[in-house]
Amino acid sequence: MNQIIQNKTLIETPRLIMREFTLDDLEAVFEFSSDDEVTRLTGDMGMVKTRDDARNVISNIWLAEYKKYGYGRYALVHKSDNGVIGFCGLKFVPEGNLKLTVGRPDIGYRMLKDYWGQGLGYEAAKAALEYGRNELDLSNIFGDAVVENTASNKILEKIGLKFDCQYEEGGFLLNRYC
Repeated sequence: MNQIIQNKTLIETPRLIMREFTLDDLEAVFEFSSDDEVTRLTGDMGMVKTRDDARNVISNIWLAEYKKYGYGRYALVHKSDNGVIGFCGLKFVPEGNLKLTVGRPDIGYRMLKDYWGQGLGYEAAKAALEYGRNELDLSNIFGDAVVENTASNKILEKIGLKFDCQYEEGGFLLNRYC
């Protein structure tokens, strides 16, 4: 488990800290992004197979999004062990399958299996949604979850998003919440 990299805390919950990723998070990003069980229902399974792939995600996606949009997916740090266990945050989606997607922020989260089933996904997603609305002044935040991913569907509903529609993309049937 990687130790927390000293970086500005953006969001804090009772058990978690969210901050921007740095290249020092490479090992943690590789660990949670290359695990097929973790990524199986995310639409990007198999995209991170090497540490170079993980470095690319950090540099060319997350760091670039912070610079371009002022927000993105944040490193999810578990306070009890100071380890990066996944990500949570908002991602600007400039275009997509549905008209509703164009120019809107999407809430997303992912974490190592060892941390599943503890309410951390809900804790992180709720805090990230509040941060997006209250600190970043974002509206029209949405979330998508593969139909079979019952835990993610429950989280999106529990944080207050409402079911909007169901659609197919990339071989998955997804529920959209707004």
